[in-house]
Amino acid sequence: MSAEPRTLRSFALRSAAGLEATILCHGATLMRLRVPDASGRLGDVTLGFEDPRGYLGPHPRLGCIVGRYANRIANARFALAGRNFPLTANDGPHTLHGGSRGFDKVVWNGESLGESAVELRYRSADGEEGFPGNLDARVSYRLEGATLRIACSATSDAPTVVSLASHAYWNLEDGGASPILDHALWIAASRYTPVDASGIPTGRIAPVVGTPFDFTTPHPIGARIGSLIAERGGYDHNFALDCAGDLTRPAARLRAPRSGRAMTVSTTLPGLQLYSGNCFDGAQHFRNGFATPRFGAVALETQHFPNAPNEAGFPPALLLPGERYAHTTVYAFDRD
Repeated sequence: MSAEPRTLRSFALRSAAGLEATILCHGATLMRLRVPDASGRLGDVTLGFEDPRGYLGPHPRLGCIVGRYANRIANARFALAGRNFPLTANDGPHTLHGGSRGFDKVVWNGESLGESAVELRYRSADGEEGFPGNLDARVSYRLEGATLRIACSATSDAPTVVSLASHAYWNLEDGGASPILDHALWIAASRYTPVDASGIPTGRIAPVVGTPFDFTTPHPIGARIGSLIAERGGYDHNFALDCAGDLTRPAARLRAPRSGRAMTVSTTLPGLQLYSGNCFDGAQHFRNGFATPRFGAVALETQHFPNAPNEAGFPPALLLPGERYAHTTVYAFDRD
């Protein structure tokens, strides 16, 4: 752990299998993850900054925990128990990743759990960004052999909505120096949630068959991305997982063709947002001096469905007093 001011405190983790991670208290951020390639050489698999001060400036939520509600809530409002709750609009008229000062922009309190694990805690006050209830959130990062386990939990003293998600950007070749369009992706989802032009789900849960969203057999991310660029810039869509709630069944698998690294994602959550790094344009430099190009990294955000507080047909994201919100996502790495 560093001796930096609290906002820049970081924790270095290491597993017996050789994985190395750095966790930053600002934003409860996965700042770095190094994983062996097919030849056993350690290399970065996430996009990030070398200097932790980079996370204090503008960036596309690199590796952060986003909340209080991950993804979008339409028209920056929702109703609960007969009351309307206006939120901070920070994505046009909508709320994205918790508002202007979401959980990615606050300082979490960190505590080492040994060489391979850390727990971070944050209290979100009643009314923060418009959300009701005092919410006590916890996130733990744990390296176990060749896996990274992220566990999130929360309690509230009033009815509220909550969805916490890791916003890590993955590039299993080089950590973000080149596009990920040749990465092969498989997602255990026969359905997805179509969106309008502003990224808000229409309320339908539609089949992926015959669409660019069919990853039920592995294929390169770039194979069918072209038809999505005009409207959404690429992939930025939620998939309804067939294995929802079952940590023993894989939800997705990503493989890089040259490094031989592969990552299998398992989760207890019902949804997975595929975001193909549409925001990158080579203008911002990251670790190792990379000017990450468009589609230079991919986010696979396990989550509750976007806009679920306003869609009765989506799995609920409600948290009541006396209950505990909890979910786990595991990233397992191998080489082939």
